[in-house]
Amino acid sequence: MGVPESVNATGVNLHPMNRRRFLQTSVGIATVASAGCLSSLGFETTTARAAPPLLEDRPDAVYVPTHVEGMAMAGMADAGPYRCALTYSYPHRFWLVTGRETQLVEIDGEDSLHLMVSCWDAETGVVPPNGSVSMTIDRNGETVVEKPPWPMLSQNMGVHFGDNVALPGEGAFDVSVELGPLQTRRTGAFADRFEASASAEFTLEFDRADLEELSYMRLDDRAGERGAVDPMQMEMMQIAQLPTAADLPGRAIGEATSGDGRFLVRALEMPPEGVDGEGPYLAVSARTPYNRYPLPFMSLSATVERGGKTGFDGALTPTLDPDLDYHYGAAVGRLESGDVITLDPGAPPQVARHEGYETAFLELSEMTLTA
Repeated sequence: MGVPESVNATGVNLHPMNRRRFLQTSVGIATVASAGCLSSLGFETTTARAAPPLLEDRPDAVYVPTHVEGMAMAGMADAGPYRCALTYSYPHRFWLVTGRETQLVEIDGEDSLHLMVSCWDAETGVVPPNGSVSMTIDRNGETVVEKPPWPMLSQNMGVHFGDNVALPGEGAFDVSVELGPLQTRRTGAFADRFEASASAEFTLEFDRADLEELSYMRLDDRAGERGAVDPMQMEMMQIAQLPTAADLPGRAIGEATSGDGRFLVRALEMPPEGVDGEGPYLAVSARTPYNRYPLPFMSLSATVERGGKTGFDGALTPTLDPDLDYHYGAAVGRLESGDVITLDPGAPPQVARHEGYETAFLELSEMTLTA
């Protein structure tokens, strides 16, 4: 089945203060090209901040949002094995997820901006799914904000950490980001990496006039349609995108869909180094349907049946592997052609959602494939 075309609506801007000259030379062309593509599609660009009303009839699937906001780069820093970027945009609404329930977080009148952190492995560019991140914002040695940003899923930003933040005025702020040890199982060359805590330090220059310069694009012509906007393109940043189907290792078992999520199933002859168990390794790459973003922090189990008898019945462990990237997998002992594989989702991805994702990946049903 073909994938519908997505809207090219990146809207990238960069911090216009003391980093302006350096950053413009590296990604300014992408910003202009993005705005040009939107104009050609008939979208209007405005600096208005008010979010359009939510659509009344949203599909239970990924859909094109009502609008796309530009993003500014505040800075980049190293943190142990990670390279991290601090970015910001207008304050905006998002949804928290608890179990299968969502909770809308509205824009508060005191919110200054939406602050985001993205971190990736400096050696490979892979984005580890860290669930333990905290942020402290100081000014003149006094802490003004201290909170753990939410792990989030955004159509143009992918998987990141973010939250709306209220700052006590304009000026320079010191931002400290703490990354806890990665709890996800790691295999292969990642087996001994990401075990220690790490920290990154940034300086955020906040000016309301500069914030209002960020692009703000209404997508009225396609809002609510099944589809998604494209990921932002920034030369200095890595977006968490999983390998294409053609680039995944192992034998292709097939692909299933549940809750509008895509589940690509592969069988490897042997488990990756770092996995307990013997025999073939069953790997499931769970992703969004358009941009190949991972669906992290969900539970997934599998059964393998052969001739009416169960050969494997157990959990698929969230795993980070250099070749498979983020996936769910287990050594199943034995896997033969004709075996029936049933995937059983438990809790959906426990990650906050930006508009366009809040109705998807919640009601997940069993999926059945044949090896």
